Amino acid sequence: MPLFRSFTITRVFLRYRLDQLLPAERRPLWLRGILAPLKLLPQPKMERGERLRRALEELGPIFVKFGQLLSTRPDLLPPDIVEQLDYLQDKVPPFPSDQCISLIEEALEASVDEVFASFEREPLAAASVAQVHAAVLTTGESVVVKVLRPGIGEIIQEDLRLLGVLARGIERFVPDGRRLRPVEVVEDYRHTIEGELDLVREAANGTQLRRNFNNSPLLYIPEVYWEYTRESVLVLERIEGIPVTDLAQLRAQDTNMQLLAERGVEIFFKQVFEYNFFHADMHPGNIFVSREHPQRPQYIAIDTAIVGSLSREDQYYLARNLLAMFRRDYRMVAELHVQSGWVRADTPVNTFEAAIRAVCEPIFEKPLGEISFARVLISLFQTARRFDMAVQPQLVLLQKTLLNIEGLGRQLYPQLDLWKTAHPFLERWMRDRIHPKTIVGEIKRYGPEWLEKFPQMPQLVYSALEQSRELAPQLENIGEKLASGQRRGRWQYLRRVGGVILAAGALVLSKPQWLEQLPPSGWALGIAALVLLLWP
Repeated sequence: MPLFRSFTITRVFLRYRLDQLLPAERRPLWLRGILAPLKLLPQPKMERGERLRRALEELGPIFVKFGQLLSTRPDLLPPDIVEQLDYLQDKVPPFPSDQCISLIEEALEASVDEVFASFEREPLAAASVAQVHAAVLTTGESVVVKVLRPGIGEIIQEDLRLLGVLARGIERFVPDGRRLRPVEVVEDYRHTIEGELDLVREAANGTQLRRNFNNSPLLYIPEVYWEYTRESVLVLERIEGIPVTDLAQLRAQDTNMQLLAERGVEIFFKQVFEYNFFHADMHPGNIFVSREHPQRPQYIAIDTAIVGSLSREDQYYLARNLLAMFRRDYRMVAELHVQSGWVRADTPVNTFEAAIRAVCEPIFEKPLGEISFARVLISLFQTARRFDMAVQPQLVLLQKTLLNIEGLGRQLYPQLDLWKTAHPFLERWMRDRIHPKTIVGEIKRYGPEWLEKFPQMPQLVYSALEQSRELAPQLENIGEKLASGQRRGRWQYLRRVGGVILAAGALVLSKPQWLEQLPPSGWALGIAALVLLLWP
């Protein structure tokens, strides 16, 4: 099977002359020699983007999904290729209903007639990984039943191994291959596609999103029927809504299109920054609009197999980057890229700042309502590429989601000013990071862990002080005073020692270099340190 699959990939590669996607001037001499005989093959009449798209479609659903992932990376690929990859459709013929019913009965260990009052044999939809049937439970609830394709796990694992081989080859032999980090991109794709093979995980994601937006007027997530859900079968509440791309129906029910577009943006930012758990596959096929309250429209989202989250540091740097960009504080944007590690630490900040300004200033000459938020971010990353910015796999899903949300919002309401919705949200989120309630919450959450690790603190302090010339003299001075008699009272100096220990703890907990970048837990320790140090 692996040998046959490798032969198929090679045949498709040659048919569409995908070797031409790599610029001739950037091919190593040895590679030019290997590819030289290919000049004898007939030249395809299609453009390069169309050739790549057709090749991925011919190679099957896993490569189609990988192409869809690549279409979200306009910071890495030329516009003409991205445009063609956007046309990739994950639609395949359904597998037989009898086979589907057998899989359901095997997973649930009960006959379909025992579980469902009715079951529609014709699927509602069929994709590369699973297909969906409508049904009614014996208790009367209308549901949809999602069933994995038979044998899809083995097919995916085989294709993932081949993609891994290709990625390692690109990283090793293609100029600039290491910076593109193809192995990490494929590994990120592995986690994404494997998440779709476990319907229990998809159900858990949906339950978490439903909990986050419980009773929210913004977003509704269908209920999971856990008693009928297994790794290969998922039973969900059947929703009735209008497809978000059906503008005729939305206008017919007098939907407030401006509010609908703005709420989509609000949902995105609440997921990313408030809950740090976002639906990362919000393409139009997965989004509906409730038929209730058209003047206060509510979104309905399905297919929660792919979700994303960011580290606290990435959340912080992303928020500050966006705020700084729209304030045209290009110096801050450049410094944040260096501090976050997105570009090398030895990057000349002045030169980087000038490059960012040259890219962003023409964009910001337009009215804010005409500026593409996602495209600004992509332009920023394209600029950073010239300064050896490595691909950030943890931001791939976020960028994909932002592109989908903004594109959808502009389709619903072309005058959408995304910044009008985003700006106050980001400002509020930055303020909340250092709000006393946040700090108290961090103390409650991590307090037991701090107490448990307190006996280890002296060693941590010693290690931190070895790296900090500023704290070392303070500790030495306190030690000398304790040893000399402590005229002002032993308890006062013990408090001061405790203050230095807590301050060092704050230093250990805060990866960023500047005080304003302390996480809430670092702030909590820092404030406690000040209380101990300054108490009369």
